Amino acid sequence: MKILLVEDEPKVASFIKKGLEEQSYEVSQAFDGFFGRKLALENDYDLIILDVILPQLNGLEVCREIRKHNPSVSILMLTALGNTDDKITGLDSGADDYLVKPFEFKELLARIRALTRRASESPTGEVLRMADLEMNLARKTVTRAGQPISLTAREFSLLYFLLRNRDRVVSRVDIIEQVWETSFDTGSNVIDVYINFLRKKIDKDFSPKLIHTLVGMGYVMKEQE
Repeated sequence: MKILLVEDEPKVASFIKKGLEEQSYEVSQAFDGFFGRKLALENDYDLIILDVILPQLNGLEVCREIRKHNPSVSILMLTALGNTDDKITGLDSGADDYLVKPFEFKELLARIRALTRRASESPTGEVLRMADLEMNLARKTVTRAGQPISLTAREFSLLYFLLRNRDRVVSRVDIIEQVWETSFDTGSNVIDVYINFLRKKIDKDFSPKLIHTLVGMGYVMKEQE
């Protein structure tokens, strides 16, 4: 498995690289955002571990650039910025997961395994439909009434989970466990924020509305009002 590590703190970078190589991962390194972006766009990696605060080009900008060219590569952000708004910003930039410093190395490994598992289990040739909404998993595209809908990687994963569970109520905990595969503060509003992101993109200007809230229970995707 090939990993790109973009981290500007030498001691942290050395610690992570050594630990990953001991687990038989192949690790490339960059110590600033400009070179990290260059490596990410010119090479094929299974996973990119990306710090947020970087010289020359910050990790959020690097993540957005990578996503424009490679929507499927797994991206894990490492940062000392750990409040809910920081997490939302990182995830909305296209990251698949977000790990706050300081962290235990075994948790980093668990996150890597989860991201690897999710990538290997993702179907690639399937098209999901509901009403006039269509999700093409091979092309990573979404349309509604024939109009293209631009989604971030996280929004795409959330919509996929809702579509796969159509007509079934899913709780916020279900979404956290299955889409994020990580733990958030139970009081966090990250899930609500992303549901609202999706609603604005696939429901606001269309009918019928597809994403519904059941107060105290969760969310359900269905065609009926």
